[in-house]
Amino acid sequence: MTSTLIRELRITDPQAGPYGIATGPDGALWLTLVHAGEIARVDADGSVRRWPAGGPGSRPLVVTPGPDGALWFTRSGDDRIGRIATDGEQSAVALPAGTGPCGIVAGPDGALWYAGMSSDTVGRVSTDGAVTEVRLPVSGAFASMVAAGPDDAVWCTLNQANAIARVGVDGAVRVYPLPTEGAAPVGITASLDSSLWFVEIAAGQVGRISLDGRIEEYPLPDRAARPHAIVADAAGGAWFTEWAGNRIGHVDPTGRVDTYELPTPHSEPHGITVTPDGAVYAALETGHVAHLTP
Repeated sequence: MTSTLIRELRITDPQAGPYGIATGPDGALWLTLVHAGEIARVDADGSVRRWPAGGPGSRPLVVTPGPDGALWFTRSGDDRIGRIATDGEQSAVALPAGTGPCGIVAGPDGALWYAGMSSDTVGRVSTDGAVTEVRLPVSGAFASMVAAGPDDAVWCTLNQANAIARVGVDGAVRVYPLPTEGAAPVGITASLDSSLWFVEIAAGQVGRISLDGRIEEYPLPDRAARPHAIVADAAGGAWFTEWAGNRIGHVDPTGRVDTYELPTPHSEPHGITVTPDGAVYAALETGHVAHLTP
């Protein structure tokens, strides 16, 4: 375990449940508050503003910058995709009942793509609100997170199917099973080297998949750490959260893993983002944001 300075910024009470986090086009941090059903914005000076986003039943999970200068987020509790402009103006797109959207990302075609946890789908939402779905060829897959690949496709973790799926913008799907049984992949992110990094929450490993489906896996020092979210860095590696390990981890392009202990025990880190200047921020269920400067 490596020692480094991590600061924690209090943004809300623990009951609100900070979960997803993204760097907005305005340079601020944007978070989902899953239990409160809200969206929060954190400025560089630490000031916080919050907006209702469907209420507690909406369960907003993942937030991402869209192609239109707004932030888009999944509402897993009421089957909607939310949109919030940087001034706080909101709208929402209704999805088919029972979708249970989780991950979301701006795709290579100028639309938003999401993972349907409960519907075995990967969906597409255009910026004008049109919804289309791609049916996955695996039942009970529990599609979790999505990333835009460098190959004009969207890549998705299939948590219960123990696989990674590639979904082309034409709707073609290819599924790649993981070498480790029961690994339960969650977070996924596109790297700079024409591959994608992902984390295996049940196996305690970081994985990398090439565009032709070749998979490498790297065990973490703590196999019980339950890695959850992952985001690429500018050097070909990635940063990830260890939900049960109370750490932030880093994997370099060679597969070397370093971990950084969070100051507060049982912080439950979830989402993670890297800002343009290389700073790392993670959302903590304690109501804080952790700030790590590499």
